[in-house]
Amino acid sequence: MSATGTTRPVYQCPVDAPIEVLGGKWKLPLIFYLLQEPRRNGELRRLMPAITQKMLTQQLRELEADGIITRQVFDQVPPKVVYDVTADERPRLEQLLQPLCDWGLYWVEKTGARVLALEE
Repeated sequence: MSATGTTRPVYQCPVDAPIEVLGGKWKLPLIFYLLQEPRRNGELRRLMPAITQKMLTQQLRELEADGIITRQVFDQVPPKVVYDVTADERPRLEQLLQPLCDWGLYWVEKTGARVLALEE
């Protein structure tokens, strides 16, 4: 336990940490879109139509709790909430996602797959 009384995570290897924090089907695509610009919930739903509202909310909450993204609530009617990547994490996540995107584009070309985000 740490000095604050919470248990610190233990990982088998360095790759385990990003997989634990950013892993799953939705977090890296969410970060991909949030690195482009801050976005509202509805924008993210349009960009990722296969994600349910419940899952989107859960993933955004987890990323916020981990300090990866921020959630800014504007005091207006109707309510406006904007999500963005934190300034501290932005450069590291850009460095992480660029090679993943590069490899993804290579794989798409090799396999003849499509990337919907590039077709819009």
